[in-house]
Amino acid sequence: MRILVVDDHPVVCDGVRALVAGTDIEVVGSAGSARDAVVQARALQPDLVLLDLRLPDMLGSEALPRLTAVAPAAKVVIFTAYDDHAALSAALRAGAHGCLLKDVTDTDLVAQLRRVAAGVRVIDPRLQESSGSLLQARLFRLSLSRREYEVVRLAATGRTNPEIAEELGLTRNTVKTYLQTAMQKLGARNRVEAVRRAQEEQLL
Repeated sequence: MRILVVDDHPVVCDGVRALVAGTDIEVVGSAGSARDAVVQARALQPDLVLLDLRLPDMLGSEALPRLTAVAPAAKVVIFTAYDDHAALSAALRAGAHGCLLKDVTDTDLVAQLRRVAAGVRVIDPRLQESSGSLLQARLFRLSLSRREYEVVRLAATGRTNPEIAEELGLTRNTVKTYLQTAMQKLGARNRVEAVRRAQEEQLL
């Protein structure tokens, strides 16, 4: 996996190089601004871009579509020291494949980058726990309504449709409808697949 690190602090790039040393992951370039990152991404065509949330010339959410325009195969992960929820949500809406905090350990970083490369959207659990806006951004990306999410979340706990209906104050038919539309949006053929897909999308 070839990575481009976009951060205005050179120590971050050096740190990532050290963390992935000896693995199948290679830092092939670095950039200190969004404009430089676009130039680098066009030339290097990396597999993955680690993108700082706040750059000197623009926000990560503004830089992201510019990067994917010149390197469409690259997956972009926001790599930040701040749990700036509004900016993170904007980046997710812009198409980020994940958000990681910079204090990840070497094993965590390598494992999470491999998950991203495999097509899984990765959100640092600490961000997920502390920000409802991130959950809302993921629901928005998948076109899932709050009710559809609640039905899937309760289904994941093993509750039956009648039990879900009682807990949410809905009719059984309404629960069934919400579950069916949620399955369609998650690309699932049944209840079990819907729960698994929701887990992969880090909704649960």
